[in-house]
Order: sequence, then C-alpha cells, then structure tokens
Amino acid sequence: MDLQNTVKEALNALYHHPDDTVRMQADRYLQDFQRTLDAWQVADNLLHDPSSNLETLIFCSQTLRSKVQRDFEELPATAFRPLRDSLNNLLKKFHKGHPKVRTQISIAVAALAVHVPAEDWGDGGIVKWLRDEMDSNPEYIPGFLELLTVLPEVLEAFASWLRLKHGIPGSVLSSHPLVLTALSSLNSELLSEASVNVISELIHYTAAGNIDGVSTNGPLIQVIVPQVMNLKSQLSDSTKDEEDVKAIARLFADMGSDESMLIVHALLEVASHPEYDIASMTFNFWHNLQLNLTRRESYISYGNEACIEAERNRRLQVFRPAYESLVSLVSYRVQYPVDYQDLTYEDLKEFKQTKYVGVSGYGSQLTVNLKWIFWLVCCEISELCVAVADVLTDAASVLGGDATLKILYMKLLEAVSSNGNNEQKEWRPAEAALFCIRAISSYVSVVEAEVMPQIMALLPKLPHQPQLLQTVCLTIGAYSKWLDSASCGLSILPSVLDILMNGMGTSEECAAAAALAFRHICDDCRKKLCGCLDGLFHIYNRTVSGEDSFKVPAEDSLHLVEALSMVVTELPLEDAKRALEALCIPVISPLQEAINQGPESLSKRPSRQLTVHIDRFAYIFRYVKHPQVVADAIQRLWPIFKAIFDVRAWDMRTMESLCRACKYAVRTSGRFMGLTIGAMLEEIQSLYRQHHQPCFLYLSSEVIKIFGSDPSCADYLKNLIEALFQHTTRLLTNIQEFTARPDIADDCFLLASRCIRYCPQLFIPSPVFPSLVDCSMVGITVQHREASNSILHFFSDIFDLANSTMGEQFLPIRDSIIIPRGASITRILVASLTGALPKSRVEVVSYTLLALTRSYGMQALEWAKQSIMLIPSTAVTDLERSRFLKALSDVASGGDTNGLIVPIEELSDVCRRNRAVQEIVQEALRPLELNLVSVS
Repeated sequence: MDLQNTVKEALNALYHHPDDTVRMQADRYLQDFQRTLDAWQVADNLLHDPSSNLETLIFCSQTLRSKVQRDFEELPATAFRPLRDSLNNLLKKFHKGHPKVRTQISIAVAALAVHVPAEDWGDGGIVKWLRDEMDSNPEYIPGFLELLTVLPEVLEAFASWLRLKHGIPGSVLSSHPLVLTALSSLNSELLSEASVNVISELIHYTAAGNIDGVSTNGPLIQVIVPQVMNLKSQLSDSTKDEEDVKAIARLFADMGSDESMLIVHALLEVASHPEYDIASMTFNFWHNLQLNLTRRESYISYGNEACIEAERNRRLQVFRPAYESLVSLVSYRVQYPVDYQDLTYEDLKEFKQTKYVGVSGYGSQLTVNLKWIFWLVCCEISELCVAVADVLTDAASVLGGDATLKILYMKLLEAVSSNGNNEQKEWRPAEAALFCIRAISSYVSVVEAEVMPQIMALLPKLPHQPQLLQTVCLTIGAYSKWLDSASCGLSILPSVLDILMNGMGTSEECAAAAALAFRHICDDCRKKLCGCLDGLFHIYNRTVSGEDSFKVPAEDSLHLVEALSMVVTELPLEDAKRALEALCIPVISPLQEAINQGPESLSKRPSRQLTVHIDRFAYIFRYVKHPQVVADAIQRLWPIFKAIFDVRAWDMRTMESLCRACKYAVRTSGRFMGLTIGAMLEEIQSLYRQHHQPCFLYLSSEVIKIFGSDPSCADYLKNLIEALFQHTTRLLTNIQEFTARPDIADDCFLLASRCIRYCPQLFIPSPVFPSLVDCSMVGITVQHREASNSILHFFSDIFDLANSTMGEQFLPIRDSIIIPRGASITRILVASLTGALPKSRVEVVSYTLLALTRSYGMQALEWAKQSIMLIPSTAVTDLERSRFLKALSDVASGGDTNGLIVPIEELSDVCRRNRAVQEIVQEALRPLELNLVSVS
C-alpha cells in the first residue's frame, strides 16, 4: 500500500508540480519503478482500484503492458492463469472506459498469448478462449473487438491469425459470433471501424486459400457478399458520413479479389466518386488485379505455354474495358486546383528542393513538377499524383502502353480543342493529360508511329503558361528514347530544343524541368546531336554563365553540364579534346578570378561561390568518357585546384567538392593521370595532418583502387597509407573519439578495406597494420551505422584475405596479428550480436563472425566458447549456448554456413529480450575492454 501511494504521489508530481527538477526526479523514479518486480502487483492493484484517476490508470496500464511484453519471465510458471483472469476482468471493466487504457490492456492480453503455449488457454488456444468469452459475455463484445484490433499485431493481421488456425472451415466462421456481430454493424447508423476491419480481413481470408479455397469458404462468402453489396447505394448518398463511405468503399475494394465483373463495375463506380479519398481506395484493387492478370504464376496450372498464353489473352480481353474506363476516370484527378494562383511565393519556394523518383522510368531523381507542390499545399494529399501515376501504369500493363497512350491523347485533344481560338485558354486539362502521358512513357513502344508524332507536333502550339510548359518539358524528357528511335526523331529535335530554351527562360521551376529534359535528350540522342554542337554550346554557355534571360538554378545547371559531357563522349579524340576545353572555359573563369584576388580574399569567400563551379568540373570529369582527354585537362587545371586546396583546406564543404572532382578525374583517367597523381597525393597527405578532412581519405580510396597494383606507384602509395593511417589511429583512441568523428572512422576503414583488396603487398606488412587492427577493435561498437559497418567489413576482409588476388602469401603476417587478439575480437563480436550494436546491425556482425570462423576453424570456436561462457545462465540457457556453439562448430568444420543464421538470431533475441537482461550480458562481455581477463 505504501508503494502504491508513492507511485500516486510521483505521478501527481510528474503532471502537476511547478518545479522542473521535481518533475524530472518523479519521471526517473517512475521509470525505475517500472523495471521492478513490485510493478506487476502495484499496477494491477491500482487498475482495479476505483479511486484511481485517469493519469494513474494510463500509467499503470502502460506499465502492465510493458511488463507482459518484456519481463514476463520474471513471473513464476503458475502466474499465467491469475494474470490472464485479471487482464480479462480489466478488459471488461474498461470496455466503455478511456480508449488509451483499454488499448494498453488489449495489447497486454495479445502479448501474453505470445509467451505461453496455445494449450495453456484451453482446447483451441486463445481463439476458442476468446470465442467462449464473447459467447458468455455478449455485452462486452465491443471491448473484445478492441482486443481483436491489437491481437493481429502479434499474429500478423487477422487474416494471418486465421491462417494459423487454417483448419477452421468457412461454415464455422459463417456462424461465428464475431462475424455475425461485425456484419450486423454494417447496417447500423454508425459503422464500427473494428467491424469493418474484421469483415475486411475475412474477405481476404476467403480469397487467400488454396485452389479449393472458394468451395471451402463458400458459406462464409455467401454470408459476406450480400451484406456488402447491399451497401452499394450508400456510395452515392450525399447524406452519408464521409468516413462511413470510405469504410464501405474499402470493403468493395477488398471484395474485388474474386475477379467478379459485378464487383469490378461496382469498383469503377467507387473510382468515379468525386472525393479522391474514396476513389483512391480502389487503387490497390486495380494494382492487385493487374498483377493477377499479367504475372505468369497466375497461369501455371494451365500447363503448356500455348494454353497459358491463350488463357492470359482471354482474361486480358475480359478486363480490358474496365481498365480503359479507369484511365479516363483517373486522368482528370491530377489537374491543378482552380485557385492554385492564391498560393504564396514562399509556399512554393518551401518545397522547391523536393525530389521524387521519376515516373518515366529513368530511376533518377527528378526536380519536382509544380503539380506535386500544389497538391501538397492545397489538398494535403501528398501522394495523389504518385498514386494516379501508379494506376495508369497498372492500366498500361494490362492494355499495353500504346493503347493507353491513345486514350490519353484523346483527352489531350479534347482539352486543346475545347478552347478553340480563345485567347484565355484553359490550360489545366491539357497539363493533366500531358502529366498522364508522361507517367506511362516507359510502357510506350519506342517505335510507336501513330500517336507520338502527333503529340510532338502539338507541343509547340500549346500556350507558354509556366505550369503547362513545365509539364511539356518533362514530357519531352520522358520520351527521349522515343525521339532517338523514331524515324522522324531527327526532324523533331530542333522544335523540341526550342521548347526547352523557352522553358529555361520562363521560371525557375520550368527551367529546372527543361534542364532535366535536356539531359535526357542528350543522353539518349547523343549520336544525333554530335552535329549540333554549336547550338548545344550556345545553350550551355548561357546557362553556366548565369545569363539573366535564363532562369536555370545553379544546382539544375548540372544537368546541362552532364548533357554536354555525354555528347562530347561520342566525338572522336581530337574533337573531344577541343570540346572539353570549351566545356571548361566558363567554369574555369570565375575560379581563376577568385584566385587572382589573392589568398585572403579567397579564404573569405562563401563556400557556395566556389563549390558551384567545382561541382561542374566533377560532372565533366565523370561523364566525358575520354580518359586521355580528361587526364590532360586535370593536368592543366591542377594549379587552380592546388591553390584552392592550400587556402581552403579548413573548409569541409569546399574540400568535399574538390575531392569529388578529383575522384572522378582519377576514376575516368585511370593510369593516364600518372603525371598529376603524385602531386595530388602529396597535397592531401600533407593537408590531412593539419585539417583531418574525411574526404581526403575517400579520395585516397579511389587512388588505391586505380593505382594499388601499379609497381611504379608503390613508393608514394606506401608513404600515403602509412601517413594517413598513423595519423588516424592517433585521432581515434577511444569510443568517444569514434562517436565524435564517425566520418573519419567510416572513410578510414573503407580505405583500409580497399588496401586489403588492391595493395595487400603494401598494407599487410606495413607497421601501421597492427595499430589499425587495435584501433578497429576500439571502434566496432560505435553506434554510427556507416562507421560501424566499415569497421566490420574491414575485419571481414582481413579474415577473407585468402580470397583476394595476392592475399594468400600474407596469411602468416595476418595470423601473427589476429591470433593474439582473436579471443578479444570474438568477444566484442558476440557482444555486438547480443546488444552492443542495434538489432539492425546483426546481419553484418554475423558475416564477420562467420568469416572469422571459416578462417580460424576450431581455434575460433574456442574463442567463441570462452566468450559465450562469460554470459550468466540467468540470461542464456545451456541449450541456447549449445545450439549457437554447435552451429559455429559446423561452420568451422566446413559445413553449411546458412545453418548459423537461426542460432545467431535466437541468441541475439534472447539477450535483447528486455533491458535488464541486455545490461547483464553487456556487463559480462564488456566490449569496450580490449583485454578482459575472466575470473573463474
């Protein structure tokens, strides 16, 4: 009783005391209380206490839920039944109480079901227990429905829950009180969300069976279908609550699984509903139906290929009219809102940097179409255009891209012709049609010759309204492959380029779209454009120089740099050399001007004034695929680069930009860059000691990859890696330094892995190798994902050294360093598996332990045994230890490595099952102590 009062007082202080310090103390006390054994009884008592206020009830229900989920093993085996009964009584008590309390108790019951065998609930497990409770206490059914909304979260949704009990036939379920209660709710004035969820899951259950699923579940289908079909008239009832209409629409979408044309027509009616939230509920159905119609797995039972193809074509013809109607129904959804102009400039600018994966199939990140911005701000439907684009691609998969294009082209013609000669043309329908045409671009044949030439001929005649012009530009870019393949493509290109130039001078958003389209055209039509260099360079120079009449943002100008670079790649060597010089001139000039003003002025410039130009060099070096030409260019440019290195080495942003440019120069030029590479490495080696920039390490990684095996580079590469690693190991001396400098750790061990793969002859015998191994042991458990992964991959590469090209000869040196440290490395890896690193990291740690075991066999097994025996038996049972060690033993003996996965995951889960156990395990393994001496 005293403890109950103390908890009440602490809660009162937490919620109501004016002193922040007192509230923090109360919070800490309550958190500590929740970890105690007494918390079980106290929380249960206070929940049953009628005098407990809402704050107490919420806290105690959360506590009890948490204890059941995480600390159930604290209780004796005999505690299950009284705990179940108490929770059941609480569920009944709060069946009309506060939703938060009821939900927490429901989750506790669901969690309890996971901890105990099914037979502990009686014959039939929790399913029958729950049914009996509902039969005996029908007045509490709403409370039990609350339990059913959370129970699937441990049983993977209600359909999965039913599949776990797949022996229950449809005839039994059709008369189940839960089903009948949910169905009766469909006809009430206020639909129960829980009831809709139940019916929805049951619909999926009827469709998710085996081949004989329909006949087995026939009685259930006969009960559900008429009840749901009776709701059809409510879809168009304007007096019906919108949430209820959404729920009904959802049931129709779920019922579509049986491919009945009656359902399909009903779903087309739903898709035509003026409210997008309601219409969009059918979208998953159309997608799933498309998969069913087009995937080969749906037709395996038809035997030979001829029968499969015949049945596939038959089904596609049956559903063809439905998908044709669907295209017409959804295409208008993406129109700009009528009042789009009321948006402020700030609203638009806020979203300007938004990116999305292009619907045109390029897989690159595209500058956002302004349409997306308007729907985000005006309609608060952030995924509307994506969803409509997905529906259109589903339709194109069924109808074919060319047929879908014809439907959308007719929509475009209607939009254009409806305006006639009206000067104030309504551009929104045309823009919407073009958006849809762009969405299906990857489904349209590159040899389509009927519709696409007419669309391309129509584009120059459309008004230059900014939003429309932006979508026109993006559509041009989406069909760049068609422009390259079409017989009329070459004759169309001049008018297309004119449109893009207009776009670049209209608005920033439109210019960004035009720049992106320009890149796609130059990529796919590069051979055709080699004869148009003068015109292309005219556009390029105006953009890069920032001419006022062009509004291309600096970051989007990189599309034009990339575009011209890809065309230059197609030129003969001498022509490419002159073209590359022309590419570099407008980029060099502002940098040279900044350098000429002296070191003091250069050091004070904002980073962006330099990186905007340096980034363009990175694109040039990356996309001009003429190694000798790029090598000559970087040699001429090196004095400019060196001047910036010397003055701005303290500036991370500028150094990252410069190192990125150098990286692509090295990658493209390869060994043609021999005259410059020495000076570059000498520069970064010297600057790294002073400024510790991580980008110096990743540039060195690229150099090692290209030049690591070149004997003529051995001396300066050896000096480079020894200098870089010596300095890094002095920086990273403890876990706190790893945490404070994760980028350095990440790039350092990426470089080390590159050295193992490309120049083990320089790295493994080096005096810095053992120091780096010690350093990596310190940092394995750093919480930064990339840094930790790089260290673990470094260890894996060491253990797999025999698999590298030249690695086998260095195994004795490796073993002389790893074997004395083997027990500690293994202990740290086991600690990482069992909680020192997040659960998401277990796969990488597992591979590292696997590589260690494969390399050192029974010796590694002994190290693992020493480590696992450090864990107290209160945390890990002897059986769990033996399963883990048996799996390792099999790997050490050359057995199947896949057998290690499950025992590792089991050990990891057992040791993480609650905070107390995790702390016990980590205290025993002590991963931050490199030389732990076990005391027997």
